[in-house]
Amino acid sequence: MKTPKLLVLVGETASGKSALGLRLAQQFKGEIICADSWTVRREANIGTAKPTAAEQALVPHHILDIVRPNEDFTAAVFKDLANQAITDIADRGKLPIMVGGTGLYVDGVLYDYGFLPAGDRAAREALNILSGEQLLAKIATENIELGDVDTGNKRRLIRLLETGGQRPTKKALRPNMLIIGLKTERACLEQRITRRVDDMLKAGLEAEVRGLVARYGWDCEALKGISYAQWKGYLNGTEGLDQTRQKIIKATLDLAKRQRTWFKRNQSIHWLITPVKWPEVVDLVTTFLDDKVHS
Repeated sequence: MKTPKLLVLVGETASGKSALGLRLAQQFKGEIICADSWTVRREANIGTAKPTAAEQALVPHHILDIVRPNEDFTAAVFKDLANQAITDIADRGKLPIMVGGTGLYVDGVLYDYGFLPAGDRAAREALNILSGEQLLAKIATENIELGDVDTGNKRRLIRLLETGGQRPTKKALRPNMLIIGLKTERACLEQRITRRVDDMLKAGLEAEVRGLVARYGWDCEALKGISYAQWKGYLNGTEGLDQTRQKIIKATLDLAKRQRTWFKRNQSIHWLITPVKWPEVVDLVTTFLDDKVHS
């Protein structure tokens, strides 16, 4: 059976992926698959920059709001759901458009990763209370190779310990696909991130965080994400609002750097400088859709 065509949009956070994906979905009769490890969670809306109700009404969105804030969700589960969505969308004569910045989720689909089984949650929580330095020391003690794992990402370090250093298997790049990457000049990206954080604050991010803490406590998975974890000092009364704002901005900039590093390894990405020229994007996608085979 022929592999369905798939359009993929990747890049840094706040680079404009979601807006471009929405416009392309309207232009080419597409539906969006959200490749984001945080927007899968219900109740975490403002801090995840989740597509609005109006945006979701314009174009169907998949793998959005599918688990509770305190439930586990893995890249392996995402891969299965994404592949199901791709088939379903294509079977209905629509264009699947995968949009997101979570590199492991994206690559899990693009390279058909063979993911390792999920670890024990209790054991993971025990590791989660350790600092990054303690996790690195434990990895060294157990003689586990770090490889290209992001040492600043606790979740990746914990996963490395859970698997004993084993990595997912990886196949050849999926055929019949166009990957577009958005690249934004650093100063411009910083401005966009700062503006987005300020918009989140105006939209009621503090109240959203307070509500999640009240309902689920700080151990809730959603509250480990950027725009949420940085509020702990403020809500404990040890930090001010501006300090919290700066911490969110810095954490988001650090995320953008990790995303750049992840995606630049993929030589099959067709990079576009933002702000993108709409006619150029339309021409690129039209050519891809007209091709009988594209890889």
